[in-house]
Amino acid sequence: MGGKKKLTLKQMERMRAKKDEKSEKKGGGAVSEKKSAGIVPPDPKSEKVISELKKLRVLTPYTVATRFNLRLSVAKHLLNELAQRGLIEYVSGSKNIKIYRPVD
Repeated sequence: MGGKKKLTLKQMERMRAKKDEKSEKKGGGAVSEKKSAGIVPPDPKSEKVISELKKLRVLTPYTVATRFNLRLSVAKHLLNELAQRGLIEYVSGSKNIKIYRPVD
């Protein structure tokens, strides 16, 4: 009951000094920026894109999104378009995920 006791002024000063010392040791290196995924899909007519997709055994929205640095929704649209053109074939899936494979 009663909770944690307050620290004395001396104890607070020591804790702040230790914290400052730790931050100096780390060096405060450059903060890396997070890259946002692209919204513009690659051209589905491009031979480079088609050859890149034919290398993969299984095509899912996640694999396409990571390979081309796209958002998942954009990758899904790209796969749908390629399936309509006959470049890839729908294998199976559910409401949430669809699995395709390249046509030989």
